[in-house]
Amino acid sequence: MMEKTRKHLLCLAIMTTLGAVTATQSQAQLHLEITKAPEAAPKIAIVPFSQDQSIYPVVENDLNRSGKFASASKNLPATAQLNSPNAEAWAAAGVPYVVTGSSKTNPDGSYSIQYQLYDVEKRQYLLNELLTVPASRTRHAAHMISDAIYQALTGIPGDFTGRIAYVLRNPATPEQRYTLQIADTDGEQPKTILTSRDPILSPAWTPDAKKIAYVSFETKRPAIYVQDLATGQREKLASFRGLNGAPSFSPDGKSMLFTASMHGNPEIYQMNLETRQLKRMTNDSAIDTEARYAPDGKSFIFTSDRGGSPQIYRYDFNNESTKRLTFRGAFNARATLSADGKKLALVHRPSGSNYKVAVQDISSGVTNILTPTSLDESPSFSPNGQMVVYATREGNRGLLSIMSLDGRFRMNLPSETGEVREPAWAPK
Repeated sequence: MMEKTRKHLLCLAIMTTLGAVTATQSQAQLHLEITKAPEAAPKIAIVPFSQDQSIYPVVENDLNRSGKFASASKNLPATAQLNSPNAEAWAAAGVPYVVTGSSKTNPDGSYSIQYQLYDVEKRQYLLNELLTVPASRTRHAAHMISDAIYQALTGIPGDFTGRIAYVLRNPATPEQRYTLQIADTDGEQPKTILTSRDPILSPAWTPDAKKIAYVSFETKRPAIYVQDLATGQREKLASFRGLNGAPSFSPDGKSMLFTASMHGNPEIYQMNLETRQLKRMTNDSAIDTEARYAPDGKSFIFTSDRGGSPQIYRYDFNNESTKRLTFRGAFNARATLSADGKKLALVHRPSGSNYKVAVQDISSGVTNILTPTSLDESPSFSPNGQMVVYATREGNRGLLSIMSLDGRFRMNLPSETGEVREPAWAPK
């Protein structure tokens, strides 16, 4: 009995990685803090759009926090407007890219937004587009413009229109101690999905990003729910005896992996979401948890202490074989795969009690510690694979941090006064 209790507690500890932290506000807005700006990044000028005070600042902020560009919009050395980029002046100022635009209100209340991206060196427009959007979607339109500019200049799809789910913790208001929220990737426009006096863990998106699953302790024992974001309707998927945790949806959305201890030991199970039929995927005396499907659906990764300490393993659906992936460090857990399936982001303990986010190349096995902080958890790749969001602590603050994979750029998303945990970047 003591051994079973120890395993259940250890499994829960691995699932939450670092345990509970306190909070002081459950409805807090997230705020953007640039903590490490890229060096020697190409300059880009976002010239104030004509008849607009709200769209171009969002575009400027997006590109500035991408880690790929440095804003040249302050103290503009030259002027520009639609169809008149003033290339000579910008070339003399050493600014290779200029964005101009305008916005106008239509009779029906919608907005027409035109923008242009100009390459100063090539003396040509790279983008010249017109968007018409409802008044309620102007901020989203600004993120769409940022995505288009980012892709035009890097060849990589932008992720500024994306969303991040996270959990806020607030012991000061017992009935709303835990809040599951979703916000834009810059922390703006937060939306509350669920509030509870009991813990909420492990938010996981469905592949179409229309629903989100999570672990709730509202019945005083862990159960997995999935909730429709448009309607708010939710459904209980797993409430078996013992642990139910760490949900992950297959790329086709037809099945879910999760951890359960219904037979005494924490193992990985797969649920057919149409029939609710279960299949046990692991059968080991160790703790197996935190399964995540590979993007191609042919395998999944998971955390197990079958080798004596928590490490990452891969299960192959074709031959039902299991292979260990991590060997560096005494602790590797909470892993997630990049969208191309080539990299792992994971919580790594190189020495002592320092928990950091590391990125491992799967083919070579090379592991690089990414973060400068020491109490990191819950890494999640951006859909384009260029950024990782994770939860960390700085001083007495629990916050989200987003860092580029090359380590050149980092920004924090703290709440006004509270603790932010368990981030999950939505798929495209």
